[in-house]
Amino acid sequence: MVYVTGDMHGCLERLYDKEFRKLKKGDVLIVCGDFGYIFDGSKTETQVINFFSTRKFITAFVDGTHDNLTKINKARTTVWKGGKVHRIKGNLLHLMRGQIFNIDGTTFFTFGGGESIDKDMRIQKNLWWREEEPTPDELAEGAERLDEEGLKVDYIITHEPPSLVKSAMLLRRGDSDRVNKLNGYFDKISRECEFRHWFFGCLHEDRTITERHTCVFKKVLPVKLNEIKENPAGFEELNEEKETVLVE
Repeated sequence: MVYVTGDMHGCLERLYDKEFRKLKKGDVLIVCGDFGYIFDGSKTETQVINFFSTRKFITAFVDGTHDNLTKINKARTTVWKGGKVHRIKGNLLHLMRGQIFNIDGTTFFTFGGGESIDKDMRIQKNLWWREEEPTPDELAEGAERLDEEGLKVDYIITHEPPSLVKSAMLLRRGDSDRVNKLNGYFDKISRECEFRHWFFGCLHEDRTITERHTCVFKKVLPVKLNEIKENPAGFEELNEEKETVLVE
């Protein structure tokens, strides 16, 4: 079974969350960016990496805008389930940008990265990495991989959402619009690619925005969602009485 969750930001409390108890041997947990446990090389960080690497389930994350990409990119590059990954250690993997993975017959297109709105402040503290912003080569590789699949995948996993989805969320929250070129790239994919569902992090909410776009944060959800209800505002939320129903 494949599960998905959102930005963890290196939070130790998340490791004790009851949601993790549902994960068993053979499962895959995908984190939609801002994993955050690979950051400063501290003793605690080493212990957490060892924790993830020795679990019976696989933890695989796309990068966000609060990940030490210099450190992550130094890990060994290998192929897992048909796509390129950085093998951090054991069962802990970084899913590289523009890749397609086939997990038990289900395809996942992954693309991390984004653009920090607090970049200037973080540059001053040496806590910003230029690599968070995708390169033209990475964007081209993602488009090429999708073309090879006939513009059809089962699920899309990113940190940032398409710009139309992001704008709708920010408008609802009363926040200023702050879309970037990666959001626009995802808009084109959303229009041209056939997919079942798109999961993203970034905005720190657990909410399904359209019938095919879900923002994840603290919940650990199976990727196969089929119970969605529409609220009066035109947004769609997970059914509160029965949040996650598996489609066999």
